[in-house]
Amino acid sequence: QVRLVESGGGLVQAGGSLTLSCTVSGRITNDIPMGWFRQRPGKEREFVAAINWNGSRQLMAESVKGRSSISRNNVQNAVYLQLNSLKSEDTAVYYCAAGGRPTAEVYLSTDDYLYWGQGTQVTVSS
Repeated sequence: QVRLVESGGGLVQAGGSLTLSCTVSGRITNDIPMGWFRQRPGKEREFVAAINWNGSRQLMAESVKGRSSISRNNVQNAVYLQLNSLKSEDTAVYYCAAGGRPTAEVYLSTDDYLYWGQGTQVTVSS
């Protein structure tokens, strides 16, 4: 069984920063793509960031580009999302996702991810 657990969410003032972490455990290899998505109140789940198996390819959503970054540590089976200059519109539940097969690609669609965490709430106060 594969398990993804997010942490690091919380309440932060606008302009602040957060680092979200996702640890992966279970019967899964570390040569799979990973991603972060978020779901804002009343909205569909949307892509935030993705990283391929060795970190050589990364993709960020336009809404967070330039003020966020994604990274991973395959030794610790973890992926991270650094969010800076947070805005009220960044308020959402953030989900970590893992692909189902080894690939050098990065994926933007929820359909390309097989495993999901339970999410961590990020609330930005203005």
